[in-house]
Amino acid sequence: MAKKYRREPMPPLLRHGFDYVLVIVGAFFVALAFNLFLLPNNIASGGVAGISTITKYVFGWEPGIVQWALNIPLFIMGLLILGKNFGIKSFVGTVTLPLFVLLTSELAPATPNPLLGAIFGGMGVGLGLGIVFRGRASTGGIDLAAQVVHKYTHLPLGICVAMLDGTIVITSAFVFSLESGLYALIGLFVTSRTIDFVQVGLNTSKNVLIITDEVDGVRAAIFKRIDRGVTVLSGSGGYTDKERQVVMCVVQQNEFIKLTQTVKTVDPRAFVVAMNATEVLGEGFKTT
Repeated sequence: MAKKYRREPMPPLLRHGFDYVLVIVGAFFVALAFNLFLLPNNIASGGVAGISTITKYVFGWEPGIVQWALNIPLFIMGLLILGKNFGIKSFVGTVTLPLFVLLTSELAPATPNPLLGAIFGGMGVGLGLGIVFRGRASTGGIDLAAQVVHKYTHLPLGICVAMLDGTIVITSAFVFSLESGLYALIGLFVTSRTIDFVQVGLNTSKNVLIITDEVDGVRAAIFKRIDRGVTVLSGSGGYTDKERQVVMCVVQQNEFIKLTQTVKTVDPRAFVVAMNATEVLGEGFKTT
């Protein structure tokens, strides 16, 4: 079997420095999206940024200052209550995001249309947060508060985040208008989808399970024609109760058709099940 090119992992020191670059770049994108799209259209789509949007409208307080005033105590609270789960990189994200919000506060709004603001603001925030998460850090804020609530209530973390973000969105609907609250929900949804896209990307792989009586032939054909490794799992038929072997193989999207054709050439009666695999680490795929 031909040896595939294997990308060597980044040296630890270089990886550490690159993580800081990602945190800073990601925080900058979040700040841009906030000042260009969300704040001018009064879209408080959750988080500390959403709170600062509301306080800007009600009290005239500078959003960057409000975000500092909330983020830093929340970070300290998380450090004291949850332990050393938040490293220096997360502290950098916590501090630099409000700084970039202040530095870009004089930029002219990109659009006065709240729907466009919700969509592109959500995309910008999702892009920035996805980059920060790639740097193995966070920008603090509501996520830290949600983890504290999770610790003491034992509710699922996702529910805690949704509760806090939902409270902010509902508040924005009362402060601004119901329509603004609905736009905030759109922004939240677009942000979550964009984060997933940045984390996973377009290169979705396929995890393929092959149930066949020709295990050795299928395995040899995959090695020869697809140049992919396989794992043979033990199973039993639900109806016959007979022991069966299942061949598992993970391939790239563009290799899937070739794989199924290869399997059917060896065993036309093979039963093939394919599932999306959005994060594959190992030889032939991503290494980190």
